[in-house]
Amino acid sequence: MWRLIWPILIVILSNTFYNVCMKSMPSDVNPFGALMVTYLVAAIISAIIFAFSVGPSNMGAELSKINWTSVILALAIVGLEVGYVFVYRAGWAVSTASVVANIGLACVLIFVGYFLYRENISINQIVGVVLCMFGLVLINI
Repeated sequence: MWRLIWPILIVILSNTFYNVCMKSMPSDVNPFGALMVTYLVAAIISAIIFAFSVGPSNMGAELSKINWTSVILALAIVGLEVGYVFVYRAGWAVSTASVVANIGLACVLIFVGYFLYRENISINQIVGVVLCMFGLVLINI
């Protein structure tokens, strides 16, 4: 059970700090400069953890396994980060911006799962999407 719980707790805790940091970013700072520093620090931390987790002698072999997904993921992350910077600069409340974004994401991913990965869509999920859309309307009124 703990194997299922600890990763989601990391996501929740990290996402909390993420949104607080994005909302607290000074409005006069260039978002790409701030993201550059963020990614440099993240790259250093990742490199250290990577080296310890696979060992220095295995780093080349592990890096050779990387494919196009890392590059596309980098583009997606930059879009996500800069999107949140501008969401909060546009005046969204920290209490609703993430909720709206994640509900919208969940609705989109149901269809991505169906069309890209052949996952089943149940009637409950369709009803859930409709309720989420109704919830988005209520949140934004």
